[in-house]
Amino acid sequence: MKITIFGTGYVWLVTGTCLAEVWHEVMCIDIDQNKIENLKKGIMPIYELGLEELVKRNYKEGRLQFSTDAKAGVEFWKAIFSAVGTPPDANHRADLRFVKIVAQTFWQHLNEYKVFINKSTVPVGTGEMCKNIIQDELKKRWMEVGFDVVSNPEFLKEWVAIKDFMTPDRIVCWVESEKAKKIMNDIYKPFVRTSAPLVFTTIKSAEIIKYAANAFLATKISFINEIANFSEIVWANISDISKGIGLDERIGSRFLHAGIGYWGSCFPKDVQALIETGKDFWYQFQIIDATEKVNALQKVKGVEKLLKYLPEIEGKTIALWGLSFKPKTDDVRDAPSLEVIKKLLELSVWEIRAFDPVSMEHVKKLFSSEQKVIFTPNNYDAIKNADALIVLTEWDEFRMPDFDKIKHLMTGKIIIDGRNIWNKEEMLEMWFIYEWIGK
Repeated sequence: MKITIFGTGYVWLVTGTCLAEVWHEVMCIDIDQNKIENLKKGIMPIYELGLEELVKRNYKEGRLQFSTDAKAGVEFWKAIFSAVGTPPDANHRADLRFVKIVAQTFWQHLNEYKVFINKSTVPVGTGEMCKNIIQDELKKRWMEVGFDVVSNPEFLKEWVAIKDFMTPDRIVCWVESEKAKKIMNDIYKPFVRTSAPLVFTTIKSAEIIKYAANAFLATKISFINEIANFSEIVWANISDISKGIGLDERIGSRFLHAGIGYWGSCFPKDVQALIETGKDFWYQFQIIDATEKVNALQKVKGVEKLLKYLPEIEGKTIALWGLSFKPKTDDVRDAPSLEVIKKLLELSVWEIRAFDPVSMEHVKKLFSSEQKVIFTPNNYDAIKNADALIVLTEWDEFRMPDFDKIKHLMTGKIIIDGRNIWNKEEMLEMWFIYEWIGK
């Protein structure tokens, strides 16, 4: 089947590439000419494990195309995916500008029956909004062309996005006609064969499912972090507690790891957007609102712990290991590292020495005017003459470092482990001043 993907980012490229991998013909549309030309050369705009190889192969074999021609994209066939970003606006609501632009582009070139498929994470009511935009504009053109709007939210996790798409645990759709339902069945037939259920719901249910799933997982993370903070007070061990409750099959062990909060491209913005959408309907989320507040405090928990040992932190040098919001991605959206850097600058430290394997260029742009923030070529250079080290991302290369080298390079011996990657007893035996989260 021929499929068009409109969008500029992460979901757009992964979705289009994976659909091409199962032998659909896919045209990816973007307004950024430079990005399109780079993709044709095999240059990726994002870092995602295994994506470059899939893009190059499917482009070479002709199943994957890249273009800036919106008209050609709409005319390519009947299935048009909108996979644009919905970043938070100044009031934490989902910014739907790009969704509206794609809907407007859709009607401008609509000349026969087509399906407008919303893949973006959008608040309840967006499907109806898109349908109204298309209908209103068609009326202005005195045209009667059939079309359907479909809601088909994505459930991709960065670093394992390809696996998530190719072997999904569920595919959620809302359709408004049997014709549209057949098209969605045809698109996802290769994935349903792997036993992934294709779930058809009401439109508002489909739009809420993604927000509800992310809000629940975020709540789970904030819950275990609250228990972790309490565990420190009463001298309990959060690893034992997480294991004990995670073995309950009703709860499960995933997302029960204490640390410095949740982060990234989805959880923060989706939790905030759901809270704001509730306000539109005069509903106040109590638990989800508390989840967001707990997380905001947890992000700077490492600095709070550091101040116990360095109350006079002004003029000190602090090393940071890890800047991306999780390992194996270069994404720094809402990463704890950004809040930690801002907090340390507020405390007038002498220097912040930071290292991350793939995401430093993104952070450099955000702190380009800050001379105190130094980015080093490796993790050992970051700790040279440092009074303390804060671990912010659990990259594999940080798990088994040379601790004798660390002791030799650092001026101080304070280590704040924001990801609980090392053993406390072993660290204390090496005479480090060492802090975990929740232990």
